[in-house]
Amino acid sequence: MASSIVHRGPDGTNLWCDRDAGVGLGHTRLAVVDLSAAASQPMISADGRYVITYNGELYNTDDLREELGPARVNWRSHSDTEVLLEACAAWGIECALRRANGMFALALWDRQTRTLCLARDRLGIKPLYWGFFGGLLLFGSELKSLRAHDGWRPEIDRDALAAYMRLGYVPAPRTIYRGVSKLEPGRILTLAPGGSPAVSAYWDMAEVERAGREARALDEGSAVERMHALLSDAVRRQLVSDVPLGAFLSGGVDSSTVTALMQANSSKPVKSFSIGFREAGFDEAQAAKAVARHIGTDHTDLYVEPGHALEIVPRLATFYDEPFGDPSQIPTYLLSEMTRGHVTVALSGDGGDELFGGYERYFLARTVSRWIDRIPQAARAPLSCLMRAVPLRAGNALGRLMMPGRRISDAGEKVHRVAGMLRNGGEGIYREILSQWHAPEQLVLDAREARGPLWDADLARSLPDSMERMQYLDTITYLPDDILTKVDRASMAVSLEARVPLLDHRVVELAWQMPSKLKARDGRGKWLLRQILYKHVPRALVDRPKMGFAVPIGEWLRGPLRDWAEDLLDEPRMRKDGILRAELVRRNWEDHLSGRRSRAYQLWDVLMFQAWQRRWA
Repeated sequence: MASSIVHRGPDGTNLWCDRDAGVGLGHTRLAVVDLSAAASQPMISADGRYVITYNGELYNTDDLREELGPARVNWRSHSDTEVLLEACAAWGIECALRRANGMFALALWDRQTRTLCLARDRLGIKPLYWGFFGGLLLFGSELKSLRAHDGWRPEIDRDALAAYMRLGYVPAPRTIYRGVSKLEPGRILTLAPGGSPAVSAYWDMAEVERAGREARALDEGSAVERMHALLSDAVRRQLVSDVPLGAFLSGGVDSSTVTALMQANSSKPVKSFSIGFREAGFDEAQAAKAVARHIGTDHTDLYVEPGHALEIVPRLATFYDEPFGDPSQIPTYLLSEMTRGHVTVALSGDGGDELFGGYERYFLARTVSRWIDRIPQAARAPLSCLMRAVPLRAGNALGRLMMPGRRISDAGEKVHRVAGMLRNGGEGIYREILSQWHAPEQLVLDAREARGPLWDADLARSLPDSMERMQYLDTITYLPDDILTKVDRASMAVSLEARVPLLDHRVVELAWQMPSKLKARDGRGKWLLRQILYKHVPRALVDRPKMGFAVPIGEWLRGPLRDWAEDLLDEPRMRKDGILRAELVRRNWEDHLSGRRSRAYQLWDVLMFQAWQRRWA
């Protein structure tokens, strides 16, 4: 089981077993802080009672060590693992995790009570899978480690697959396998002798949102200064390392802010890294270079060619051992691979969109909602039918009329989506925007789509501000299950530790104490984050339309990836598998190839499932 995920920790593999108790713990180590053998895992506490195996990093290790005090522990190392272990021994796991600042997934075994605890960090930066197979509990950082056990009995969960086809990821707590779960962020699973697993929360995003709403009393100036100071502290804490470290720099607001704060906290040039594309409308490398020159980093970039994609695409199903449909997994892996050639740790700007209102879809959803509210109920269904009949080119022109001055890709497709929103209305608007396949039960045979928070009608009452509601939903779903999954698998596939200072839980909690007007203003997101960035980088270098980490997947599928896709979309083979409706897939594929409709993202979801199925199922 451990050797199957040695890419996550190539610097040593160790095991600890208690045959009488029927417990085995394994660990593969990526040595980052305290490179000595004293920091190896699994690690036994000083009193001999507890054993821990742990993936991640603590950023307040010195604070916790001082609080624990030398009188209690004769420290054997300067590792964060030992501090976290002794904190659990001294205060109990829940209290220790509440005091911990970091990213982690861990297993803690109590030899005295024969109790096992599994825990995951607050935002879901590090993964943790678990499942029962008869009387056997298996758990690990990736599904690969569970698969490696003789007791593994996999069965595809078609309901979870339908949810994947809508969202492009399998939403927690589900996995692609029936009976196997993701431990959700901020949760502890406890298994005591003779009992069933009990899951409790030591940190909950709903509580953070409620507490933040009650604490709102900051003026603009105070908000900017407090957030600037806290972000600077978060970045400074995450620079602790005994190995070389650098930064992912796209030239956007989030990564530029993190990199600028890194450079401000460093006495020598920070190493920064970016990815570029030759295709028009996808390249941010030039913007990253300009930011790097201004703040003085040692910058390296790589331009992605179709050949890079051809090389990496067949390997994606191995890295992402669930179906995963975010095409930016390709540049994320290539960026990680390039970065690992220079450093062992990289700081990333992920989380800024969710915290500070940066996604274009937030503004699209608000605009569409206001537009729909003006249309009489009786007229909505006929208008929806009319809009669905609009050709794509005409739809592009209509999209520009509906949102003048905004840079909208595939506006014609979005017009067709608005047609669906007219029928659904209300809370269905944001779900419609997020959906790849709008009726996944028609695609996945014998499935009833697994539903989660995106269907929660009560959220509109508890979170009446639509911007905040969308941010909240993304923070508990899209952020851990897509963004952080993508970065974790891509970086760990090349043994690179990726840190996300914007997701320091103190930053998250402070951001939720600030109203929407400090995040989105004048039709643009991240107002607060921009004010901080302007203190380090001129506005002209970063004030440009948001591009995101998109890839020209539509063009690639019609060009260099066509043969690969044709093989995976073979109709007789799909019919034989009996999982997807083959004729529906082929119709969408033919539409895309002909240029009649852009079906790149829907097809990418199918292709990633097909590739995964061939690799693992």
